[in-house]
Amino acid sequence: MIDYERLMNRHFPPVRQTLTKRDCILYALGVGLGGDPCNAAQLRFLYEEGLQALPTMAAVLAYPGFWLKDADCGVDWLRIVHGEQRLAIHRPLPVEGEIIGRTRVAGIVDKGPGKGAIIYSTREIVDGATGTPYATVEQSAFCRGDGGFGGPSGPAWPVHPLPERTPDRICDLPTLPQQALLYRLNGDLNPIHADPDLARAAGFERPILHGLCTLGIAGHALLRGVCNYDPARFGTLAVRFSAPVYPGETIRTEMWSDGAVVSFRARVLERDAIVLNNGRLGLAQ
Repeated sequence: MIDYERLMNRHFPPVRQTLTKRDCILYALGVGLGGDPCNAAQLRFLYEEGLQALPTMAAVLAYPGFWLKDADCGVDWLRIVHGEQRLAIHRPLPVEGEIIGRTRVAGIVDKGPGKGAIIYSTREIVDGATGTPYATVEQSAFCRGDGGFGGPSGPAWPVHPLPERTPDRICDLPTLPQQALLYRLNGDLNPIHADPDLARAAGFERPILHGLCTLGIAGHALLRGVCNYDPARFGTLAVRFSAPVYPGETIRTEMWSDGAVVSFRARVLERDAIVLNNGRLGLAQ
């Protein structure tokens, strides 16, 4: 069972990561870039000459690991799903050098017995030499089996409403059957993305794609659709995870542009299931 005070005060040692060009290229491959190896815009993120980092890579940098699996957290880790994700990109991410990630638990919401709990965490990513901030990463974990521990019932993050009109643009991007096995090399080794037996024990018919991989694919669609492949256009991003993706499915990202705000959602075409919802990209000015 969750011990509210203990979890809120959980100590996370700073994570130091020596970032290399290989890391940046592996991330870009993991979220599906390179399907057309002659696409010059995508090669900016895949080829070491003039290499740039995808802005959504911030979500995996200086990552403290799957810490909710630790026994002292008191949660049923097999029943955890990614709830929401936020990114604030303060400056374009580096492709080489030491970075530091500092993580803390920012909040815990008890939805009640049988209704689960939400754990919010925040990670600040800074330059290892200067302390210059690169990004702030926030996320929520929906712990489906851990409600009713006597914690606070709020506050929860607000939901960004989507426009009711037809999307201004769409972008369809395929995933590979082995996409989760490739993406997990970025550091998220949760076995429900690789082990069929554990995936079934968690309630899925087979291993599912990482939520952050789905986000990275939608981020690619946004980068292509509204940013002309310029990562400096990314400012802030927030989205809710609404359903799993199975590797091999096609993700359609629907986008609405209203000045400096781009609303978006993503669905898998094979099942017509919305997998990302209430997305908001704030373009950098």
